[in-house]
Amino acid sequence: MIFGFLDKNKSLLKKYEKITKIVNEFEKEMMSLSDNELAGKTEEFKKRINNGESLDDILPEAFAVVREASRRIVNMRHFDVQIMGGIALHEGKITEMKTGEGKTLVATLPIYLNALTGKNVHLATHNDYLAKRDAKWMGPVYEFLGLTVGFIQANMKPEDRKKAYQANVTYGTANEFGFDYLRDNLVYDKSDKVQRGHFYAIVDEADSILIDEARTPLIISGPADTPSDLYRRFASQARKFIPDKDYTIDEKQKTIALTEEGISKAERMLAINNLYDPNNIQYLFHLLNALKALNFFKRDRDYIIQDGEVIIVDEFTGRLLPGRRYSEGLHQAIEAKEGVKIKEESMTFATITFQNYFRMYEKLAGMTGTAKTEEDEFKAIYNTEVVVIPTNEPVIREDKNDLIFKTKEEKYQAIVDEIVNRYEKGQPVLVGTTSIENSELLSNMLKKRGIPHEVLNAKYHEREAEIIAKAGQKHAVTIATNMAGRGTDIKLGEGVTELGGLFVLGTERHESRRIDNQLIGRSGRQGDPGESRFILSFEDDLLRLFGGDRMKNMMNTLKIEDGQPIEHKMLTHIIQDSQKKVEGIHFSIRKRLYEFDSVMDKQRTVIYNHRDWILEQGNYDEHMKDIITDVVDRLVDACWNENEEQIDKKILSEKLKQYLIIADLKGDNPEEIKEEVFNLFWRRYYEKKEEFAEDFNKVAKFVMLRIIDDKWRHHLDSIEALKESVNLRSYGQKDPVMEFKRESYILFDKMVDSIYDDIINYLMRIVRVIPEKEEKEAMKAYSNLSFIHNDMSAIDGKDGKSKEKESNFSGNKIRKRYKVKK
Repeated sequence: MIFGFLDKNKSLLKKYEKITKIVNEFEKEMMSLSDNELAGKTEEFKKRINNGESLDDILPEAFAVVREASRRIVNMRHFDVQIMGGIALHEGKITEMKTGEGKTLVATLPIYLNALTGKNVHLATHNDYLAKRDAKWMGPVYEFLGLTVGFIQANMKPEDRKKAYQANVTYGTANEFGFDYLRDNLVYDKSDKVQRGHFYAIVDEADSILIDEARTPLIISGPADTPSDLYRRFASQARKFIPDKDYTIDEKQKTIALTEEGISKAERMLAINNLYDPNNIQYLFHLLNALKALNFFKRDRDYIIQDGEVIIVDEFTGRLLPGRRYSEGLHQAIEAKEGVKIKEESMTFATITFQNYFRMYEKLAGMTGTAKTEEDEFKAIYNTEVVVIPTNEPVIREDKNDLIFKTKEEKYQAIVDEIVNRYEKGQPVLVGTTSIENSELLSNMLKKRGIPHEVLNAKYHEREAEIIAKAGQKHAVTIATNMAGRGTDIKLGEGVTELGGLFVLGTERHESRRIDNQLIGRSGRQGDPGESRFILSFEDDLLRLFGGDRMKNMMNTLKIEDGQPIEHKMLTHIIQDSQKKVEGIHFSIRKRLYEFDSVMDKQRTVIYNHRDWILEQGNYDEHMKDIITDVVDRLVDACWNENEEQIDKKILSEKLKQYLIIADLKGDNPEEIKEEVFNLFWRRYYEKKEEFAEDFNKVAKFVMLRIIDDKWRHHLDSIEALKESVNLRSYGQKDPVMEFKRESYILFDKMVDSIYDDIINYLMRIVRVIPEKEEKEAMKAYSNLSFIHNDMSAIDGKDGKSKEKESNFSGNKIRKRYKVKK
């Protein structure tokens, strides 16, 4: 497999080298042009594209133009390897380029080329700071060449967002791009949409965004009615439950299950007969959430308390995520555990995963320092290949074998001794930790030894740029969480090269090898010297859960004394195996989420396309005919009397009264009766239309959108319950994904029925209203929306089984019943 990959990589690099050679041949010509002539190339390229030339045809010349513009405007000339990286990105590849190789500059090449089409080009970064920095830094190059540049920030006004998306090039975080897509599909007027399509996207730190964060969907939610005292009650009661006696914990899968004793204890505490009675399902939900909050979510690791609020810490970057909340009541359970104010539980209005959001782009590319290990996943989910671009200068950093101690105490003592030795020598040290708690523990130990140092974690992120700027100076000691691993550039101070460059000291192996590699990659950039080493203990979570027994046996066999580390290649292999196991677990979670969300994606696309169609229409008569036909067919068919083999007109007449239709039906067979009933509905529809005059279509639009949105929200809730229930079906030898596909389509079909029924019911009964009032009502629900990107694995014990007969639903049926904008 690896040889195949290397061979393919080699042949791609050869191809890119040939194109780079052609780019280089244009350099003298571009250098000879005046500023006006160079900038004028943009219009020339646009004309050539309009005349039928492809982007590939003009790539060498266009890249040469960007290289020269960059040299003049920001005093940075693209290296040949950066040109090669730009070609790979243009081709829609995931481009692996080592840290310090100038990925920000590389991106200017394919961004400029693809923006010549006039279609939207997006660059997705990890945080607002990087989006703004890169847009301001590279923006002058695009602007010199006649293109416009915008950037998206959190809490930006809609009009400013729209302006940023109207630009040729838009920088922003992956979160904001995804949320804007979801928000655009909640609007009641098409002019309120901010995005203008999905043509070409480059994702910076692609492995982090497209893989690590793919487990956690983007969710737009609004308030729901759940009493907060229940959370407090269960937070208190959960502490009375004894692990292994009342419940079992699976740390690897992060699940909790009650034992028979635990179930009995819960029933006694709650004074109920059966915890698993459908009427008591909320109690089971709250208890499991409270136990999860107690066992799996630790303060100063997974979240911090700030101003009386629980704020999530991003496990991949170590940054705070203010405003983000764990869904399905888990956040409230943590608030109750910590004794802070409990915010009301929310209901999902819209949701999408990064996997399905970024698959919407016609062309998707990504760049990162670490992607090769995940090529299979990039290929399977995003249909993108990974290309490894060589470094401009050879890497001369020395990566030493891990040192492993028996206990954490011995480990931290060794880490502090190592830092003191390097500090006294003058060599700068970057210490990587996996949590805020560990970074502060080390900080306190260094204070006792009198070693001046900086701490870079989510609590002090405002000083990030200042701390990083000094981290490569002599005697600098910087303790950082994972946030130091991405988007940061540590430059060496004077005299540091002679001391061996930056020393990176890892205090724990992360679950993902890529995050360790990102930390190591801070050192030895652009041919600089450097050194890295991890100092670990058998008590570290990763080794304890996945490799500890094998290592402990080895240590006992070798009779290693306390305080003595072991260093061996075999241990490094065991650690890598442990990381592979965890990566395997995470991949299976992502794959399952992707399979589930891909089913949802088809349904979401149908709903959003239909919403778009409604927003763009001025007259709904033809659509109303379709809806009425659908409702009438089901209404009449439901009144079929099998014994007499005919329609029961008496029952049908009673049913029509709910639509305020009084009927004396004359038809003899189902077809005649359906036509008769259709005409009754159509007549009443037209009466309402005449009553409302020119306001009718506006009112009908808001009615339809409100009903669709309300039904879709409840459908999303049902889908969450279904996900939980189908996962249990694997015990019955059933494929959960196939079960989910089948049952979710049944649920969707019922939702469509319900939407059509409610639209007709509403329009048959509607009384004269002011359209603005109807619009105000429609908009009210969206004034309290919040935006979540987090773990949605909270327990929901709803059954989710369908007791009715399976409908004859198929994907085709959806498309026939729904409209798509032209």
